[in-house]
Amino acid sequence: LGTLTAFSQGSARLAEDAPDEYVVQVGDTLWDIAGTFLRDPWYWPEIWYVNPQVENPHLIYPGDVLALVYVDGQPRVENRMGSSYRLSPEARATPLTEAITSVSYDSISAFLSRGVVIERSEVDTLPHIVATKGDHLVAAAGNTIYVRGTSAQPGERFNIVKIGDRLIDPESNDLIGYQGIEIGEGTMTRSGDPASMMLNRSKQEATQGDRLIPTAVEIPLNFFPKAPSSNIDGQIIAVVGGVTQIGQYHVVVMNRGTSHGMGVGDVLTVWQRGATVRDHTAGGSVRLPEEEAGTIMVFKVYDRISYGLVMEATTAIHTEDYVRNPT
Repeated sequence: LGTLTAFSQGSARLAEDAPDEYVVQVGDTLWDIAGTFLRDPWYWPEIWYVNPQVENPHLIYPGDVLALVYVDGQPRVENRMGSSYRLSPEARATPLTEAITSVSYDSISAFLSRGVVIERSEVDTLPHIVATKGDHLVAAAGNTIYVRGTSAQPGERFNIVKIGDRLIDPESNDLIGYQGIEIGEGTMTRSGDPASMMLNRSKQEATQGDRLIPTAVEIPLNFFPKAPSSNIDGQIIAVVGGVTQIGQYHVVVMNRGTSHGMGVGDVLTVWQRGATVRDHTAGGSVRLPEEEAGTIMVFKVYDRISYGLVMEATTAIHTEDYVRNPT
């Protein structure tokens, strides 16, 4: 076995019912598997043993057998299908399929299809609608629109978004982005400046100035859940999908990004802001203590903001709740 990718923060504690072996199932995520072996899934890199005999030792596939072993008295998880056991012709009962991902793509894409957050610096670089064919001032499904700012070729698809509410950093009051409201989808029919696009579907009418975003959002999903390498102390500034109370598998936006040391795979604890209540006995007002409310894993990071998926929610989570390193 090769060397271990280790953390200096904390120590991994096994789950009370951690199995000696676990057979990876179709539909599993790395978060699920880490939680099978550990009380705190973000310590997975501390116990995962890398096998250099495997082409990509970090990938885990359905049918692999993960075994809990002890090395120098410390718990480790090894992939027995990734060692000599994999060479046995009877070893793999299920066919090799795609490697499991850290989180479910479906849970992320379902929310990202409802809206996006656009960084302040990104707004002016996105392609935009300049006109609608014919006498229409607005466009709906079946109409042709003209677009500037893109070199896309015929057949490429885009989501059309309307620039919505401003996102203000609650700490600095700086404008850091905008809510992007997804209003439809179109396909390029002719390249050029302007280019032509056919609107395939629309939730509401598209107008001049609306922006275009590629339909395929690049989301790296093969990563380790881990504790942040930097001290993170931020807040939730938005939730994708327009809900007011945030629960498990909701996608949230935080006011921390690469410039703050945030990285893909970072796991954060959510602390619910204490409400301010009136003290009718002593008089005056008092702010209640913060309460731990859940766990978020970061899956996409920009300079000043990041997207995270709520993995656990012990109580309702709200915008402006705090996100910090797990303890």
